[in-house]
Amino acid sequence: QVQLVESGGGLVQPGGSLRLSCVASGSSFSIGSMGWYRQAPGKQRELVATITSLHGTNYADSVKGRFTISRDNAKNTVVLQMNSLKAEDTAVYYCKADVLIYLTLTTYWGQGTQVTVSS
Repeated sequence: QVQLVESGGGLVQPGGSLRLSCVASGSSFSIGSMGWYRQAPGKQRELVATITSLHGTNYADSVKGRFTISRDNAKNTVVLQMNSLKAEDTAVYYCKADVLIYLTLTTYWGQGTQVTVSS
């Protein structure tokens, strides 16, 4: 089994910054793609950003130029640096990882962390 634990959410004013972290723990696994998704009240979960094991990145148009995703493969960690936050960025943010365990690829999700952008 693999667990994803997120941290770093909170309340921030518009224009501010937050840094989300997600650490994967478990045994006998390797991680492929990792990413961040978000879900606002009454809306579907949507992609924010993803990063491959070779550090190739993909961003939603709504966050390009404001958010940066990075990862540390040695520490099984993915980080989302969020700058110039807007009210519409308010949502629960979820970490996602595609994990290979004994030749079986499984998608894992974190429990979510709340990000609220408000004055």
